[in-house]
Amino acid sequence: MFHVGADSYSLQSTKENVNVVKPYLNENDNSSHPERLKNIIDVFIKEQQIKNFISWYYSPLASLFTDYLQPRVVIYDCMDELSAFKFAPPELKDAEQRLLQKADIVFTGGHSLYKAKKHLHHNIYPFPSSIDKEHFCKARLNLSEPSDQQHIAHPRLGFFGVIDERFDIELIKQVADAKPEWQFVFIGPVVKISNDVLPKNSNIHYLGGKNYNELPAYVGGWDIALVPFALNESTRFISPTKTPEYLAAGKPVISTAIEDVVHPYGDEQLVHIIHSAEEFINAATEELNIKSKEGWLKKADAFLADNSWNTTWKNMFDIVQTTLHKKQNNKSLKNESLCLTI
Repeated sequence: MFHVGADSYSLQSTKENVNVVKPYLNENDNSSHPERLKNIIDVFIKEQQIKNFISWYYSPLASLFTDYLQPRVVIYDCMDELSAFKFAPPELKDAEQRLLQKADIVFTGGHSLYKAKKHLHHNIYPFPSSIDKEHFCKARLNLSEPSDQQHIAHPRLGFFGVIDERFDIELIKQVADAKPEWQFVFIGPVVKISNDVLPKNSNIHYLGGKNYNELPAYVGGWDIALVPFALNESTRFISPTKTPEYLAAGKPVISTAIEDVVHPYGDEQLVHIIHSAEEFINAATEELNIKSKEGWLKKADAFLADNSWNTTWKNMFDIVQTTLHKKQNNKSLKNESLCLTI
């Protein structure tokens, strides 16, 4: 964060006992940001008397001002191929290479990303995002219709998430043109692309960003949920969390051929995988004509039965504990060897 005062930090504790630290840099000081952030971290560690810790990275760029620390374990949680995103900093790739060399553990946010990176590290594991099933299952209840969606006719085909360079604008335009009686509802901010490039058909409705708690009420009013991502560099390794969230909400899903959606959701026939506007229209028409979704819903619920953040965390924590023990044992053996040499 930038402000007019001296370099500093703020510390806020949440009700879940998470301490959120925000560094503040003087906006008028043009000296090196990494060096100044290092100074802030040194002050923070000293004042909070932190001695026993893990460094857990989501962005390699954070290593530019923390690589001097001596944590018990270094974890790189690689959720996306960030270097493929629009406006990615040029130093990102080099920073990732250095972090991969230093990391004790690497987690990836999906299986395609794991396949792409598994040769780069000896201790790497795929962990697609889990979901809050209870939250999205609320969409199956008879929730009050949000006021800005009430007037939109059916059938409704909806999407929630960031609308950016991953969004297949041409696909949506073609389907909306061909099926003017279908209504397309898009929830989420428009980021890194201009609103001007988005199709403006009368049957396309952009409702803007919504609070996470509001999502079930919106999804509950849709007939079909969408994962309409273009197939490009920025989507090559993504694992859209919205896929299992839609399924938990009880909604049939149409998705473009994103690898981590095709495998496993397409393979299990839980999601319609399409490659063109024509296939999109055929899949939606088929879905809208299905009278009962009970069998499909039971299959989706069975597939999601073990999907939980608690399960994901336990599996991750077991790996962290195992790695810690190995490091400690190796250190003990090394120290023993040194003593014998002496």
